[in-house]
Amino acid sequence: MPARVPITVAYGDGIGPEIMTATFRVLEAAGARIEPEVIEIGEKVYLKGVSAGIEDSSWDSLRRTKVFLKAPITTPQGGGFKSLNVTVRKTLGLFANVRPCASYSPFIATRHPGMDVVIVRENEEDLYAGIEHQQTDDVVQCIKIITRPGSEKIVRYAFEYARQNGRKKVSCMTKDNIMKLTDGLFHRVFDEIGVEYPEIEKEHWIIDIGAARLADTPNIFDVIVTPNLYGDIISDIAAQITGSVGLGGSANIGTSCSMFEAIHGSAPPIAGKNVANPSGLLLAAVMMLIHIGQPEEAEAIHNAWLKTLEDGVHTQDIYNQAVSKEVVGTQEFAEAVVARLGKRPTTLKPVDYDKTSKAALTIPDPVLQPAKKKEIVGIDVFLHRRQCSADSIAEVMVPVGGDAFELKMITNRGVKVWPDGMPETYCTDHWRCRYMARAGSVTHAQILELMGRVLDTGLDFIKTEHLCSFDGTPGFSLGQGQ
Repeated sequence: MPARVPITVAYGDGIGPEIMTATFRVLEAAGARIEPEVIEIGEKVYLKGVSAGIEDSSWDSLRRTKVFLKAPITTPQGGGFKSLNVTVRKTLGLFANVRPCASYSPFIATRHPGMDVVIVRENEEDLYAGIEHQQTDDVVQCIKIITRPGSEKIVRYAFEYARQNGRKKVSCMTKDNIMKLTDGLFHRVFDEIGVEYPEIEKEHWIIDIGAARLADTPNIFDVIVTPNLYGDIISDIAAQITGSVGLGGSANIGTSCSMFEAIHGSAPPIAGKNVANPSGLLLAAVMMLIHIGQPEEAEAIHNAWLKTLEDGVHTQDIYNQAVSKEVVGTQEFAEAVVARLGKRPTTLKPVDYDKTSKAALTIPDPVLQPAKKKEIVGIDVFLHRRQCSADSIAEVMVPVGGDAFELKMITNRGVKVWPDGMPETYCTDHWRCRYMARAGSVTHAQILELMGRVLDTGLDFIKTEHLCSFDGTPGFSLGQGQ
């Protein structure tokens, strides 16, 4: 008999213990070969003074088992507490968030019968890097991080997922008409890697119209791959329009570790009342079983769950008098699924998982790109100055350029306000002075000399950004209006 697979389990907060108990009832009845190690995370750990919500000993378990089945947790209100989900994802390198979003019409009410979309979201980068600063009285910034290796990993994962699961199309969504460097890199990597998958249809959408089409006509999509923030938003949209966020499970996949969870929260108001729907966590556990090489058990549970929905045995959150035959509690729903193990739905489409694959989907490490010739061709100097005009700043900053630099423009909130600014442009206390090298490139020593002259002006400079070219291609965007 195959050995049991060790997994780390957290029962979580709120409804977490109830839905985890229900999930394990089904897993055990289906013969899942797992050996759980239980850890404590979430509210109790936060309130012990551990701001991350997880103790060191729990990290040891996660790194040993490499598989984490996690119930929802409650993060205490107030400052000082970090998101545990983000911490786990980034600490363990869980680069891919995978959310299947399918409708179950007519048993779950939806405007989109037949919807079957998988959102593959980059999980570590983008604005979720959490690098923020207050720079002036009026201005804060959040730095958007997009890397080539991170983009390559998530894009390749999306194509491999599509290939392994018989999906026909992968759609990329970005906003590279505005963020030409960051989102532009993600889009470019998508195009480059897509060539390696000729059998799969490929398309790109600008995120705003892409999200609108997802909400309106989701049947035109199959697999969607996208950077972190957009993926967070559209995966909830997709789950909601299937009929219920409460039915959604998710996988967070890394090179060595993976985490599986429901997409909903801990719902404290209904905790302990035996009314919560365990379906999201149960479907996450199905994804876990596939990941650890137990597709037979995953298929049996998933089809039994579909049969339970089809038979009208529903928890109160999805109860509909028109189609439901019985409203049941959390544990009773689990028993209904157990009673249907070995059965398949007849109205809903049954699932058939690949029994020949006993290993988790893996992708190779990104290939290191050849180094490009990098030259410093200018510098952006950011100033904090209140109740002044662009012309008054230029009067001081033009001479600062000296022989090596020329002040080309001043922007405020990204919009060019000097030279030839418009009086209608609203300005805050945050100014960017863009200096370009007169001779094509400059050295670090010349930049330090420039900053010494800025210091002598008495103006408050708050940050700088080098303007570089890579093999002669500018590595910076123009100012709006430039």
